[in-house]
Amino acid sequence: MGGDGHAPAWALTVAAVIERQGRFLVVEEPDQVTGLPVINQPAGHVEPGESILDALRREVREETGLAFTPEAIVGLYPLRAAHGSDYFRICFTGTVPDGAQAVPEDPGILRCHWLTREELAAAPLRSGLVLRCLDDALAGRRFPLDLVADIRAER
Repeated sequence: MGGDGHAPAWALTVAAVIERQGRFLVVEEPDQVTGLPVINQPAGHVEPGESILDALRREVREETGLAFTPEAIVGLYPLRAAHGSDYFRICFTGTVPDGAQAVPEDPGILRCHWLTREELAAAPLRSGLVLRCLDDALAGRRFPLDLVADIRAER
């Protein structure tokens, strides 16, 4: 419980690190505060009743138009955003079909890019988690997918 007697409200999010020939698939989207374009991994919220892996596949498809095959978990990342909201990101690594063109389905995504680590470091990022997740993936951090369980309905 929080100090006020209420449980903390964490927003559960998923993100994907997708690499191809030294470049990483990222999305360009408007910043929630300034409206200026920022770069993020394909990422988004887990909806109520949705499994974590289903949310991951859905978010990558909506933001890039590509089918995503998760391979491993990179890490778990709690974040307090500058505006005060708390997020809990689960970052994965995986693949999309070779040669497929990334075209966003989500109208909130401006465009997709394949950028190098150096290009990402110089870009305006949605949060510091973008490079942290990427660097952890580049360092070889991998945990099995079964670390996240499917939803279990109890009565």
